[in-house]
Amino acid sequence: MLITVPNLLNSEELAEARGLLDAAEWVDGRVTAGHQSSQAKDNEQIPEGHPAAEKVGDMILRALGQNPLFLSAALPLRIFPPLFNRYSGGQNFGTHVDNAIRQIPGTPLRIRTDLSATVFFEDPDKYEGGELCVEDTYGVHRVKLPAGSMVLYPSTSLHHVTPVTSGSRLCSFFWIQSMIRDDTRRSLLFDMDRSIQRISGELGEHEAARKSAVELTGVYHNILRQWAEM
Repeated sequence: MLITVPNLLNSEELAEARGLLDAAEWVDGRVTAGHQSSQAKDNEQIPEGHPAAEKVGDMILRALGQNPLFLSAALPLRIFPPLFNRYSGGQNFGTHVDNAIRQIPGTPLRIRTDLSATVFFEDPDKYEGGELCVEDTYGVHRVKLPAGSMVLYPSTSLHHVTPVTSGSRLCSFFWIQSMIRDDTRRSLLFDMDRSIQRISGELGEHEAARKSAVELTGVYHNILRQWAEM
């Protein structure tokens, strides 16, 4: 399941974030890559723990916690602190799969990477190339979103970033451990939740519709109770 979350960050948040990120120190992006990924990775990153990364990361985490689409799609248990990368001058990231387990820096806590996320900080018309290409059973999905928007996809997916031939691609990336490990189950719950919201919104206070929405909500939570891992 690949989900786009439009306007995760508003224009004021974007402006503040860009100011912090543009002024930050950038280093070789391979510092956070695993052995396989390091062979394919060519970009820059802000070091983990950098004040700018922490401040903008907190901004992203607050926005995620208030976004109903993200919460419904991800059912998050833990979120890895957001990282930041930049591509320019032909830089790219070859085909790879994200590490299954990530340790949160400075803590003993590890998370299982069920979902990968990318938040875009530059509009598509400001740079050439730089598409995030995610492979699944239906083919290759090419993603290049407006600034402030996010894409969410299974971490089990093969994916790559095409070369940035002009301009600069600036993004945040991070991982989510979901309460629902299996992507198929997570997709079913997401579809059910969206259907419940649609029924509730379209039929308003009609008694029969309200009763149906309540019953479906009960089914949703009982399934979630059976499948959730905490």
